[in-house]
Amino acid sequence: MTTPTSEVDLQVAPAPAPGSPPAAVSLTVSGMTCAACSARVQRALEKSPGVEQASVNLMTGAASVVYDPAVTSPHELCAVVERTGYGARLPEEGESVESELAREEAEQASELAVLRVKVGIALAAALAAMVLSLPLMEPASLPGFDPFMQVMMLVARPLRELWPGLFRADPDLLRYVLLALSAPVVVVSGGRFFTRAWWAARHGGADMNSLIAVGTGAALLLSLAATLAPGWFRAHGLAPDVYYEAALWIIAFVLLGNYLEAGARHRTGAAVRRLAGLRPDSATVIRGGQELVVPLVEVLPGDLVLVRPGQRVPVDGRVVEGTSAVDESMLTGEPVPVVRGPGMEVVAGTLNGSGALRVRALRVGRDTVLARILRLVREAQASRPPVQRIADRIAGIFVPVVFSIALLTLGIWWLFGPEGEHLTGVASAVSVLIIACPCAMGLAVPTAVMVATGRGAELGVLVRGGEALERAHAIQTIVLDKTGTGTEGRPAVTRVEALAPGAETEVLRLAASLERRSEHPIAAAIVTAAKERGLVLGEPEEFATEPGRGVRGRLEGHEVLVGNARLLADSGVDLGPLADSAARLEAGGSTVALVAVERRLLGLVAVNDPVRPTARTAIRQLREMGLEVVLLTGDNRRAAERVAREVGLDRVMAEVLPHQKRDAVATLQREGRVVAMVGDGINDAPALAQADIGIAMGTGTDVAMESGQITLVGGDLRGVVAAIRLSRSTHRIIRQNLFWALVYNVVSIPLAAGALYPVIGLRLSPAVAAAAMALSSVSVVSNSLRLRRVSLGRGR
Repeated sequence: MTTPTSEVDLQVAPAPAPGSPPAAVSLTVSGMTCAACSARVQRALEKSPGVEQASVNLMTGAASVVYDPAVTSPHELCAVVERTGYGARLPEEGESVESELAREEAEQASELAVLRVKVGIALAAALAAMVLSLPLMEPASLPGFDPFMQVMMLVARPLRELWPGLFRADPDLLRYVLLALSAPVVVVSGGRFFTRAWWAARHGGADMNSLIAVGTGAALLLSLAATLAPGWFRAHGLAPDVYYEAALWIIAFVLLGNYLEAGARHRTGAAVRRLAGLRPDSATVIRGGQELVVPLVEVLPGDLVLVRPGQRVPVDGRVVEGTSAVDESMLTGEPVPVVRGPGMEVVAGTLNGSGALRVRALRVGRDTVLARILRLVREAQASRPPVQRIADRIAGIFVPVVFSIALLTLGIWWLFGPEGEHLTGVASAVSVLIIACPCAMGLAVPTAVMVATGRGAELGVLVRGGEALERAHAIQTIVLDKTGTGTEGRPAVTRVEALAPGAETEVLRLAASLERRSEHPIAAAIVTAAKERGLVLGEPEEFATEPGRGVRGRLEGHEVLVGNARLLADSGVDLGPLADSAARLEAGGSTVALVAVERRLLGLVAVNDPVRPTARTAIRQLREMGLEVVLLTGDNRRAAERVAREVGLDRVMAEVLPHQKRDAVATLQREGRVVAMVGDGINDAPALAQADIGIAMGTGTDVAMESGQITLVGGDLRGVVAAIRLSRSTHRIIRQNLFWALVYNVVSIPLAAGALYPVIGLRLSPAVAAAAMALSSVSVVSNSLRLRRVSLGRGR
C-alpha cells in the first residue's frame, strides 16, 4: 500500500548547501496502466522544480529521478507523483535487491489473485447477461454483420427451444433484471477503471482507464435510460436497446487481458528472480572451533565459512582449505565446472561440487558480485532506450485523438446511419474508445528490454541500460585489445637472458623490484616469476611509468630501466648485444622487457600471454555476422601479428600507446563506422569511453561494471557475439512490437467506427472491441517473451 506523503515520518536534517551535486532516487510508481500514464508522470516530474532529469518505466513501475537536493527532496517527488493521480513509494532503507524482488513477487502474486477473482465474476455475469439479453434482440433490428451479435443469434436458436419461457418474458422486466445484475458487477470488477479515470480527469489528464470508463459508462447510461424510460425512446422512433451485456463483456475482456498481461509480465522477470534465488539464506561459519549455522545477514567479512558438497557458496571469498569443482554458470553462462583450491576466489551463488571448501569471506551482502549484478540488471531494466521516445510522443496525443474520433463516429452514425438505428452510433463510438487502448504501445519497448537484460544476465552479458542494448545492433567494427581480451590476460615469464654468464637471477630480481610498483599484466608476470624463485626484491627509491614503453626508477642507488627497445634506445642504451635475441623472441610472439642499469644493458625478460582458447571461434562468428574485427595493442608488432594469426585476424594496430588507443577508435569513427571497443576495463578506459559501445571484459570475481556499457562477466570473447546477437534480436522484437501496435490501431479504429459498414456491412460491437484490445497487449508481451529462447551462439 502506498503511504501518503503527508503521513510519512520525516527526520529533520540540515538542508543541502546551494550548488550541491545532484542526487538520484528511484521511486516505485503504482497505478500506471498504459503509455499515457507513464508519460504523464514523467512530464510532471520533469516540470517539478529542482528536477534535472526524469525517466518513468511503465513495465517496472520505476521512476528514476536526478534532482537538486537544495531545491526538492524524495518525499516532495513522491508528492508530485501522487498529485498526478498515482501512488509513489520510496525504496526502503538498506533493502537488498533480493528483498526487493521478493516483495515485488509477493505484490504481483496478490495482484494476480485479485484479478483472477474479478475476471471470474465479470465473465460469469457477462455470460448470464448475454443469455438474458437474447429475447431483447431481433435479427431484423441488427444492421450489418456484427460477429458478436451473430454468435448471440446462434446461441439463441437452441436456447429458444430449451427455455421458451425466457423469450416470452416481459422485455421491460428483463431490462430491470439486467440492471440489477450489471450494477454490482461493474462496481466490484470494473470499479478501478472508473476511479482511476476520475483521478486522471481531476489532474487534467486521460489514459487507458479514461477510454474504458467513458466507453463503458456511455453504454451503461444509455441502457439505464432505455430501462427507466422505454416509452420515450419508442415515442421518438428509437428502439429502447440496452447494452448491459456489452458493458460486462468489455469489463470481463479488459480484465482478462490485464490478468494475462500481468502473468506474462511476471514471467519477464523470471531470469532476475532466478539469479536472486541462487544465494542461500544461511551459511555455516566456523567460530571458536565450532560450526554454527547462521542467517546470511549475520556473516561478516573475515568469517571462515564451510561450504559442503552440493551447497551454494553464500559469500564472495578466498578458499583457504579444500579443492572442488565449482559450477560458475550463473556468472559466465558456461556449464563446465571450474576447479577452485587454496588461494583462489569463489563467488556467492556458485554451486560447489564434490569437495568441501573452507572459504574466508571477503565480500558479503550487498557487496557481493551477485548483488552487484542484480543491481546492474535492475537498473538496466528500468532504463528507457531512445526508441521509447516514439511511443511517448504518440501517447502524448493518442487519447485526445481517440476521443475526437469517437465523437466524430457518433455524429456520422447519427446523421447518416440506417433509419431508426441512430443509437447504433453510440455502440460504434464505444467500440472506438475500447479498441484504441494505448496499452500495447506502452509495453512494446520496456517488455523487450526487461526480457533481454534478464536473458543476457543468465549468459554473463551485463547490459548497463536500454540505450546500449539498442545501440549495439548497429555495430560495424569491433576493436579488440590484445592483453586480457584476445589473450588470457595471465602472462608468464618464459625466458630470462643476461649478457654476463650466470646473471639471469640478478636480471630478474632487478626487473621485478622495479615492476612491483606497476599494475601492468606484464609487470605482474615478472614479479610472480621472481617470487616463485624465492628472490628477495628491493624497494625502489624512485619510480615512474612510461606509458606503452616501460618503467624507470632508482633502485639501490642506481638508475634502472625496464621496458621495450624504444624506451632504452631513447635513453641512450646500446641494444646491439641482445638485439637479435629480442627480435627472435618477439617473432615467436613474446613480449620482451629489456633491463638496463646506469644506461648499460644487462639482459632481458621474455613474457608470453597465451591466446584465449575460444577467441578464434568468437572472431570467426563475428566476421560471419558481417563485422570488421581489429586487434589493437601497445605491444610490439611481431607479438601482435602472432596473436592475430592464431585468432584469424588480418588487421592489426600495434605499438599504440594507451592515450593513442582512444585516437585509434576515433579514427575508425571518422570513417563512418559504428565502433565497439572490447577491453579489460582498466587501462582501456579512454578507448572504451570513446567507442560507440564499450564492452568491458570481467573475470567473475573482478567485474569491471563501471568501465563499459556492456560487461562480459566470464571474460570470454564469445560473450561479444552473444551481446550483439542479443541486441539484434531485441531491436527486431521492439520494432515488431511498435509496428504491430501501430498497425493494430490504424486498422482497428476505422473498423470499430464502421468504415466497412457501407461496403460489406461489417461493424464491431463493444465486446469484440474489448477482446481485440486485450489480445493486442498480450500479443506484445508474448512477442517480447520470445527473447528468452534466443540462441546466442555460445558453441565452441
